[in-house]
Amino acid sequence: MSVRRREWTNSKGETKTSWIVDYVDQTGRRHIKTFARKKDADAYHAQARVEVRAGVHTADSDSKTVQAAADLWLATCEAAGLEAATLAAYRQHVRLHILPYLGRGRLSQLSTPMIRSFEDDLRVGAPAPGEETGKPRSAAMVKRVLRSLGAIVADAQERGLVARNVVRELRSNRHRGKERRAERRQKGKLRVGVDIPTREEIKAIVASFKGRKKPLILTAIFTGLRGSELRGLRWCDVDFARRELHVRQRADRYRTIGKPKSESGNRTLPFPSLVLNALREWKLQCPPSAQDLVFPSSNGNVDYHSNIIKTALWPAQVEAGVTIRALDEKGEPLIGKDGKPIIAAKYSGMHALRHFYASWCINAKEDGGLGLSPKVVQERLGHSTIMMTLDVYGHLFPRDDEATQMDAAERSLLG
Repeated sequence: MSVRRREWTNSKGETKTSWIVDYVDQTGRRHIKTFARKKDADAYHAQARVEVRAGVHTADSDSKTVQAAADLWLATCEAAGLEAATLAAYRQHVRLHILPYLGRGRLSQLSTPMIRSFEDDLRVGAPAPGEETGKPRSAAMVKRVLRSLGAIVADAQERGLVARNVVRELRSNRHRGKERRAERRQKGKLRVGVDIPTREEIKAIVASFKGRKKPLILTAIFTGLRGSELRGLRWCDVDFARRELHVRQRADRYRTIGKPKSESGNRTLPFPSLVLNALREWKLQCPPSAQDLVFPSSNGNVDYHSNIIKTALWPAQVEAGVTIRALDEKGEPLIGKDGKPIIAAKYSGMHALRHFYASWCINAKEDGGLGLSPKVVQERLGHSTIMMTLDVYGHLFPRDDEATQMDAAERSLLG
């Protein structure tokens, strides 16, 4: 392995100089790489020597471009039978975020500084090469894109196209615990009346909302089903005799029926008499569905998630007076043609009802809740781990060190 200087004279009689790194990799193959500056040749020589000794060197001539590796990774994901929504998200990461910045580069040329620069460019919205403008990405999107990039390089590594995964090496060197704590601080804890409907708001919705969508809203409130699970629920999975429903499938955003999100998502949930009566009445007028769906669209197919939001969740809140003033992009109140403020539903997504169900399961019985243990709450929600349940809802569980209990302990201690 050596660095040598090469001089030649071009057709114009000018003397030209370059620096050549001549080396043999760990497989015994000879490689020659040319540089315009000795500094760059020396740096590559030093890096290649270390990588060859470690048996992890991949020459540029043996490496594929990031775009080619991304195509192979997406094909692998599709062959693995991932959900359409997941595949669509991966394709979006590749097409909109990874390829514009790194697509033409080779895998072997990826380095830690390059990945850090890519991360910064995404965050601040720096224009990609060849583009005039850029758009900042959120911290969550940057994290997802880097995760996809790491998966692309990992897939290429398994194929022998690159020896190192600099993306995952970068993340492994970071303090992941600190990153997670910082993310939780930024998101903040779920708040009753802000993220979670209050008892009074739920009572108003239950009492005032009428119409064909009421059984769906009641089921969401008192079972905590995800929107996708509601849309995929079948009548054969509703046990009226035992007042239980079984979650065995879900519908994705493309209205494709599939398995629950995780193994824990496959579960059995009890429901109260209010839901029992509503579902019995609804079954008599439910549109016929070839898929035996409990909450199909008007033509019997899987309903769109957005349709449930617009025709069930939002009207239920407006009818109950659970509203806020609608704001424009600048945060200013929207005014209607009649000169009055426009009102909107307070909670924008179905997950608000799932949050309420979780809080109802957690709250003490004397406070109108079920008083369930964290493990049972995890099972009811279909979370894959109890840590997920505690991370999201841990602050809602009753504490054992309330002021009155501390007073009693103090008297017992001091006499």
